[in-house]
Amino acid sequence: MVELETNALKSKVEELLSSVPEFVDSEKHLKVNVIKDYAERGDVKLIELLLKNKQTKKTFFTPILDSFVFNTAQFKEFLEYNSGCNSYSKYLGQIGLYSGDISLIDRDEVVLNFPFKDCVLEGGQRKEDGDDTYYEFDEKNDKYIERQGKRREVFFNEVLARDEIDNLFSPKAFCNAKRFELGKNKKAKESEFNSFNRDAEVNKNRGLAEDTITDNLIVKGNNLLALQSLKEEFAGKVKLVYIDPPYNTGSDDFKYNDNFNHSSWLTFMKNRLETAKELLSENGSIFVQCDDNEMAYLQILMNEIFDFIQIVEIKMNEGAANEFQNPFMPKNCEYGLLYAKNYNARKYKPIWVADNRRKIT
Repeated sequence: MVELETNALKSKVEELLSSVPEFVDSEKHLKVNVIKDYAERGDVKLIELLLKNKQTKKTFFTPILDSFVFNTAQFKEFLEYNSGCNSYSKYLGQIGLYSGDISLIDRDEVVLNFPFKDCVLEGGQRKEDGDDTYYEFDEKNDKYIERQGKRREVFFNEVLARDEIDNLFSPKAFCNAKRFELGKNKKAKESEFNSFNRDAEVNKNRGLAEDTITDNLIVKGNNLLALQSLKEEFAGKVKLVYIDPPYNTGSDDFKYNDNFNHSSWLTFMKNRLETAKELLSENGSIFVQCDDNEMAYLQILMNEIFDFIQIVEIKMNEGAANEFQNPFMPKNCEYGLLYAKNYNARKYKPIWVADNRRKIT
């Protein structure tokens, strides 16, 4: 009798949820993770849907005086139990670490924390931005002495320094714009810049607004400020973001941004990844290249922001690793972390690898 009741409840819940377009994919399968997110946020649309049905109201709501309180944990657990292979084992829904019956990834108190995570790190872009002049007090000579060293990072707290962050992220005016076009001799030729090209036909084929910029742009400057300034024009329109960040190796070849400690580097990346997500279209993807110095931390950070797709090993050039980089075990590969803004909406064209005809999707 219990099994029949559970089957009936499952059918009713599926029927109700399937009536909401946002809760199903193109093949009419329920988007369990999306529904769980709606439940976590206490979305009015979901709660009203469940309240209108007597069976779901009785199961997922607790009556208190004249009101009903939505039992979020129970509803999410029900989804876990019923999300795989028509089985009633909740462990089919997700692989991972649990505290009791709740997966750690679903517990707000279990996250990747690091110093300055709630801050914005402005960062720099050029080598010349890396040297900083500062003063230290010399007690022996009773005076301040001028010092030169790597730039001391400035962190803006997301709550306490809201004005500074708003000013930092406000769109900036691009200056010294130059236009280069391919000349008759197949060489780039500089021409006068008057305005951006906005090809309506090209944008139509891309599914973008007709007045979207269609020029290829190279922006020189602080990458965080550039990304923030591009949002007004390109938010929700970018299909692919590729990032090759500093690897945090401590190398002096790039004086600035390549000698962070873990927490500063993660803050540096978090700010830029969150902005990149705003630029991505719903079916867009992001590919971040890194080495083993920060790969493990970076993967956990990206899991919090994007939907995981794949990690790709990238073979390094012969001789790229040497005894000076690692005298114990030479490095022969780097990593590419591939993520989607929305895993279920991602779109790819298959690519055949020439050497062994392996298909990458």
